[in-house]
Amino acid sequence: MSNVKTITADNFESEVIKADKPVLVDFWAPWCGPCKMIGPLIEVLADENASKIGIGKLNVDENPTLAAQYGVRGIPTLLFFKEGQEVKRIVGGQNKGQLQQAIDEVAG
Repeated sequence: MSNVKTITADNFESEVIKADKPVLVDFWAPWCGPCKMIGPLIEVLADENASKIGIGKLNVDENPTLAAQYGVRGIPTLLFFKEGQEVKRIVGGQNKGQLQQAIDEVAG
């Protein structure tokens, strides 16, 4: 079973804003090439870091209001939230090491 949650406008507040640990939200779309490339990395990182960070994917085509609210203009965009606030943002494709480093920075 995957540790990656599907984030939508309906559960954003409960899964991200009110989460009891930091959360990484991957803003993506099915037609996005770079999104498809980091998708498997997100799955692996979610499994490896399940104890310290929540990880979810938000489809920007299905949730355009949230994408606009957070100023997501290009995808993939990875937003890190801590105590309900955005604390870090990564835009574009990254390798596993770069993503793990960002997780470690945010989640300790």
